[in-house]
Amino acid sequence: MTDTYVPPEVWTWDKQNGGPFASINRPISGATHDKALPVGKHPLQLYSLATPNGVKVTIMLEELLAAGHAGAEYDAWLIKISDGDQFGSGFVAVNPNSKIPALVDRSGAEPVRVFESGSILLHLAEKFGAFLPASGPARTETLSWLFWQMGAGPLLGGGFGHFYAYAPVKIEYAIDRYALEVKRQLDVLDKRLADNAFIAGDDYTIADMAIWPWYGSLVKGEAYNAGTFLQVEDYRNVRRWADTVGERPAVRRGRMVNRIQGDPSEQLHERHDAADFDTRAQDKLQAS
Repeated sequence: MTDTYVPPEVWTWDKQNGGPFASINRPISGATHDKALPVGKHPLQLYSLATPNGVKVTIMLEELLAAGHAGAEYDAWLIKISDGDQFGSGFVAVNPNSKIPALVDRSGAEPVRVFESGSILLHLAEKFGAFLPASGPARTETLSWLFWQMGAGPLLGGGFGHFYAYAPVKIEYAIDRYALEVKRQLDVLDKRLADNAFIAGDDYTIADMAIWPWYGSLVKGEAYNAGTFLQVEDYRNVRRWADTVGERPAVRRGRMVNRIQGDPSEQLHERHDAADFDTRAQDKLQAS
């Protein structure tokens, strides 16, 4: 490093940070424009995008439906964060933090807003009595790993992912610092999965749904194009688990919902009925 940055006495926001998300980053909260959120026919209304945090919730909803919980039918509305949809007045009313995903549960007498992906997973698990042990050490273990992901994920995404893949200037110290931490996290998971089929033990839970979109995609070489850099092939137990979870039909469906990047055949921009997946398959056949 040839230049040393000396922080000013008082920081001011007088320039864009650069990078692909600069246009939506700002040091204040709240709505920038008036825009009501659409409401579909189902009790559960999801407003999201198929980032790892968004995929957690669509996987959970598809798993609930696959397990026979008809009340988990949902509408998934696309929120384009690059366009600033998360700063619309309707979205901010559901999530004052302006981050996806956000859920409105309209199954009761009054609508209930739920924001933060871990909170949504917990809300749905308790609502339907699924994918979370009801009590005892197994429940505590599952919640510990759920909150592990909520704390660890930003170091992978906003830390390593930003500085390695998105930052307009590559900073050796920042990349080294976060690469070290991500590899430590992968080692934590690899050791855990050496003796356990799933993250919380023998059973598939919301802990797996929370961790897989982030770390499963990483060890499969699908995140940040960093598989070789991080030597992800060394984490054999995580890779085994990532394959097992990724082969679940509900996971395959869930990761398609609100997706707007990648293979068009894997994108379902909005989801309002289970038949939407069949329509997507028919579109794929017609295009081939």
